[in-house]
Amino acid sequence: MVLPETNKIVSIAPMMDWTDKHFRYLARIIAPSVRVYTEMISCEALIHGDKARLLAFDASEHPIALQVGGCDPEKLAFSATLAAQYGFDEINLNVGCPSERVQEARIGACLMADPVCVAAGVASMRKAATIPVTVKTRIGIDDHDSYEHLYHFIDVVQKAGCEQFIIHARKAWLTGLSPKENRDIPPLNYPRVYQLKKDFPHLSIIINGGITTHADAVLHLTHVDGVMIGRQAYQQPYFLTELETLLSKDYQAPSRLEIIAAYIPYIHQQLRNGARLHDMTRHLLGLFNGQPGARSWRRYLSTTVHQVADPFVFTKSLSAFEGV
Repeated sequence: MVLPETNKIVSIAPMMDWTDKHFRYLARIIAPSVRVYTEMISCEALIHGDKARLLAFDASEHPIALQVGGCDPEKLAFSATLAAQYGFDEINLNVGCPSERVQEARIGACLMADPVCVAAGVASMRKAATIPVTVKTRIGIDDHDSYEHLYHFIDVVQKAGCEQFIIHARKAWLTGLSPKENRDIPPLNYPRVYQLKKDFPHLSIIINGGITTHADAVLHLTHVDGVMIGRQAYQQPYFLTELETLLSKDYQAPSRLEIIAAYIPYIHQQLRNGARLHDMTRHLLGLFNGQPGARSWRRYLSTTVHQVADPFVFTKSLSAFEGV
């Protein structure tokens, strides 16, 4: 099925330790049109860290968004300027991460309690750069989890110029639950996100959380403007072929071996640049999930390739998966 509306958005969620530049390159091989996001990068890291290393990406990754964490308008403006200079297609403000470390820096989900602060940051980023400024948030935090609170948050921030919101359809508990538990324990509330689209029809509303099948994505896209896929896209990367069919009628899904064959030249190039083989092959662990030999594939990548660190050994091993 191809979406009848070409402005629908399908994207891969920003995920710490997962959506690095190597995974994004792999995802682009599989799905040419699906939007990719960086891991969250704090404004402090962008100001004081190695900008070239933090912001590097391959030209093939477009469309690509930079996700940042911050609350200071001046620092957010600086980050937006960098995002535009480095060629990102979008800058996204994280208002959804509930980790204690993030909260200590007064960034992430705790900012849902201060929509005026978020609005000031959005306005500052919009003034600093011409690329779209978007916000990724939850449906609530702690006891601030009514629809009225969510409506107020969206209303205040959209008045600052944010035209696109990515909504993780779960609330976050800032204390008592780990980030991992916050991804599973709070119940999903998709109707609340659908209601946002009804109440703010001029905004682009993208839904995130618990989407694991093609049918899930199609259903959500009858209510909102886009879907964002998290763990399913990483743990089952071949699922991206199903998502790409939503966007392109001419798409021909590559086989798993064709995906790996296209990834190998990238591996060689990155090794010449000093990257580690394991940092690239780890993203392939789930490629054969559900297929014959999947367990052997994971074992091989987790042991032999990691120990040998030789891409030619890695290439030779593919003969065991012919026909998969």
